[in-house]
Amino acid sequence: MGTKAGASLVFIYNADSGLFNTLTDIAHKIFSPETYGCALCEISHGYFHMRGEWKDFIDSLDIPCEFLHRDEALAKYTISDELPAVFLQQESGLKLCLSAKQIQDCSSASELQKAVMGQCCTDSK
Repeated sequence: MGTKAGASLVFIYNADSGLFNTLTDIAHKIFSPETYGCALCEISHGYFHMRGEWKDFIDSLDIPCEFLHRDEALAKYTISDELPAVFLQQESGLKLCLSAKQIQDCSSASELQKAVMGQCCTDSK
């Protein structure tokens, strides 16, 4: 894949953790999907769990992946970028590799997979 040794991908959802937030997000996806605020969640998850196509893709990557909700990420990292986003974690810290806009521009799991491979999994990053 071409990523540097010791690197990992950090996927950050534009949603907070916890049971109440999860239930609220599920209801939002069902009743008002056009206003749901996390394109990464929409593409990668159904109402209750990670979509199979996305899980298979993540499992096929040769780089460790971490998935965090907004509140978890803000407690762990200093982030000022709009969420959702994907970052490359290296010794030097987090580097944005897929912005919220780039994720929103993906209309399917396969488009998001291509974006991750092209923007986050190359030596040029």
